[in-house]
This record gives sequence, structure tokens and C-alpha cells, in this order.
Amino acid sequence: MYRNTYVEINLENIKYNVKTLINKYKDYKYYFGVVKADSYGHNDISTVKTIIDAGCNYLAVATLDEAMEIRNHIKDIPILCLGIIDPKYIDVCIENNITITISNLDYLKKIDGNLKVHIKVNTGMNRLGVNNKSEFNEIYKIINEKGMYLEGIYTHIYNPANIDTTNKQYNIFESITSDINLNSIPIIHVGASEATEFFKKKDYANGCRLGIAMYGLVDYDNLKSTFSLYSEVIQINEVTDGTVGYNGNYKVNGTERIAVVPIGYADGIIRHNTGRYVYINDKAYKIVGNICMDMLFLKVDDNVKVGDKVVIIKDNKHINEIAKHLDTITYEVICSISKRVPRIYK
Repeated sequence: MYRNTYVEINLENIKYNVKTLINKYKDYKYYFGVVKADSYGHNDISTVKTIIDAGCNYLAVATLDEAMEIRNHIKDIPILCLGIIDPKYIDVCIENNITITISNLDYLKKIDGNLKVHIKVNTGMNRLGVNNKSEFNEIYKIINEKGMYLEGIYTHIYNPANIDTTNKQYNIFESITSDINLNSIPIIHVGASEATEFFKKKDYANGCRLGIAMYGLVDYDNLKSTFSLYSEVIQINEVTDGTVGYNGNYKVNGTERIAVVPIGYADGIIRHNTGRYVYINDKAYKIVGNICMDMLFLKVDDNVKVGDKVVIIKDNKHINEIAKHLDTITYEVICSISKRVPRIYK
């Protein structure tokens, strides 16, 4: 690491969060640790191993690349790929014990082999999943005919804060799968973090997916912060009646102290971050001017000096504030921090 710009990942807090959640949802048998997108920007196999050590007994990823990155380090944990895998790579899944998602009939017809599969049911999000009972029944029949192992069935709740739409999704799931005995399927998982928290466990469900909650970015259970981002002041300019940054859109009237910090939009701090606050010595300072590819500007006072640590992302409360400023969600804030920024594991 050759610049003092880095993310600090708190593995102990991840372990605490996972254990807290599993202890709370103790009626489930399978706990899927969702580690797609490099564990929501936390990166590194250390994060994945911590999630497993804390009690997750299944992993979920988005792509085969993500699955293989884990499999290269961890041989025995089952891994479900939530996305669609190109049929030409099915042999890779078989060889490496990667569970695949079947989300439509046409896809199933293109694949074959000694596969472990989960059927995804579309209950209203209209992204991936089987759309109706007749398609589901045909998929169920062909899976058995092909000798594949149907290990699981699942869906995704798209708005768990809404009781009506969520109950409707559960009803659709039960309707589409009603011609089979769900209790005969080894794993049924319908709820991700928030649906698991806000809705009573279904009798047929024995699995839940722990995603954003593992990283503490939810408003329940007093879960702990796991992700912080730091940089430093590398120069301070005394600017009098001038402008700051590209296009000169920040204008100084009188004299201001402007600190330069070596982090920018190539690191994931996009230009819309201008106007929000970071912290130096526990005091808030505003980002001003257009954020550059590799640097940004802060309006500071006489208490700030070159070499001071800058807290770009402080904790979960700060991540929520940043998300509101950017008019986005907390997931995007942490997933946007690029791999150019080293992760330090605490």
C-alpha cells in the first residue's frame, strides 16, 4: 500500500453480526451468507471465512467468477449462484460443486449433467424466475428426468417494508409450487435480510439469506459497523478570491483553507459526493469543488494540517447519511468503492 487511502474491514464486527442474526433466527437450518459483489465491497477471502466461521453454512454469489474465486480457497462450503450461468460453463459447476439457479424452462433445456440446482420462482420482482405453475411443473419434471438433484426452491422479496405486496409474493410462491410437496425439497429459502426480520417464518421455509444485515446496514438488532474508508490531507492551499477544481465551479470570496485529499471518483467517490461531510479529528468538513479522478477538496479551518487522517466513510450512520445525500441506497455506497482502494482487515 503506497498511499494512505484504504478501507478498514472489521472482521470481529462481521462475526458478531452474523452470530447475532443466526441466534435470533434459530429455527432455520440453512443460513446463506450472501457474499456477491466481493461481499458487498468488503472483498477478500478473509471476509468470507469470517462469515462461515460465524455460522453460515451455505454461500450465495451472483456469478460463476465469484463462486470460483471462493472455491479456489474454500473447497467444502456449498455455493449457490443466484445469476444465470452460460451453458458452456456448466461442466465447471459440476467439477467444482457449484449449485446453479434454474429460472426458466428454455434455460433448463440447454443444460445437462450431474448438477445440483435450485429453482427460482418469480413472485413479482420480474427479474429472474419461473413465472407460472405450468412452467414450474414442466421444469420440475425435466429436472427429475435429467437426473439433476433438485436441492432447493426460492424466491426474492422485492419490497419487504410493504406488508401487502410481500404477502402477495408469498401467496404467489405457494400457488406456483402448489402441485408439489415443499417439505420434500431439502432447502426452501424465501427471505433475505429484511423479509426474514419483518415476516414470520413460513412452515415450509428452512433457509434464509443473510445479506446486508451481516454488514450491519439495517435498522434493527443494534448490529455493528464493518466498513470504514480513510485517506489523508496531502496539501493545504490558502485560496483568496479564487476558484477550486475543474471548471472553477467553487468560488472563494475572501480567503479559505482548502485541503487536498488523495481519493476521487476512480476510487468510487463519485462527483455527487460534493457538498457532503467527511471527518478530520472528529470534526465534520465539507467536500467542495468538482471531485477529481484521484483527489478531492475540503474546506477546512486552522485545526487541520498536512498528514491528518480523513475519515471519508465513518460508520453505518455515516453511510446512511451519504446514501441520502447521493439519493441512493447504502448498498451502492459501499459497493462503489473500487478495488483500487486496498482493504485492511481488523
